[in-house]
Amino acid sequence: MNPLPPKLPAADLPPLSPERLRTALPMLVRWPNLLIMLLCLALVRAGLLLPHAPLRQSLLAPRFGLLVLAALLVAAAGYIINDYYDVKIDAINRPDRLVIGRVVRRRKAMLAHVLLSSAGVLLASWLHPVLGLVTLGTALMLWGYSARFKRVALVGNITIATLTGALVLLPELQLQLERHDSHSMVWPYALAAFLLTVVREVVKDVEDMRGDAQHGCHTLPLVWGVARTKWVAGFFLACLALLTLGATGRVLAGGHWPLGTWLVVLVLVPMAQLVRLLIRADRRRHFHYLSTLCKGIMLAGVLSMALAGRLGF
Repeated sequence: MNPLPPKLPAADLPPLSPERLRTALPMLVRWPNLLIMLLCLALVRAGLLLPHAPLRQSLLAPRFGLLVLAALLVAAAGYIINDYYDVKIDAINRPDRLVIGRVVRRRKAMLAHVLLSSAGVLLASWLHPVLGLVTLGTALMLWGYSARFKRVALVGNITIATLTGALVLLPELQLQLERHDSHSMVWPYALAAFLLTVVREVVKDVEDMRGDAQHGCHTLPLVWGVARTKWVAGFFLACLALLTLGATGRVLAGGHWPLGTWLVVLVLVPMAQLVRLLIRADRRRHFHYLSTLCKGIMLAGVLSMALAGRLGF
């Protein structure tokens, strides 16, 4: 692990307006991302795993609710520890989103991280020892990512992508442990989440090159250059396109036109646009837009779960 980063002097930080104070704490835990995670877990459970079960059995089951809470607690803690280690980098890359050191003291941020992570791990362990081990592993990987992995070419990208794919599989794991029930259709979604997250994380590394370069990071664009990094992102994007094309062809061949149309219009077409813009991108704002587009494609893929389970895909 890297040593704790030195405290950033207040004089080096942009001023914080009173209006920003009210939104700073939700920004610290990335509440929009937490909402997407909540939606993903709910749709995996109700859309893919238990599409025909009553709402009380699928979404309102107390044990599933506790699992979701544990996952969100650990994710929120992960965002906090990420900002804790990235104070200086974020002061360059995202000064308007800097919270730790301006609103929340670093010691209190670390305490919040430890408390949230511990609560999530203990809650998951109470549900099942295996869930506890998975959640503990997630918390440790998030710490390792923030302290070291994200500064190493491709290692940090693969770490976050693996955790994203694991999130999709989490409700499936709970059902296997409690009911010995398996649903293979969750795995393609987990693989798609992994591939798209790698693309987005690589794109974000290009967007954040300036701050990363000034603080000793060795991310992919700094080691290989932007042109080669775009080829790496293109490789994972091509794998995702093949996976999605295969799934879409299978859906349409089965006569499931609503889901097939959804995948074509809201996933494949934006993916083609992503490829076109990736080839042409050469400015920071271009890569920021690509990152946002990746998040939109991921949201469309998550929402497609509501159709996939009920159509028996």
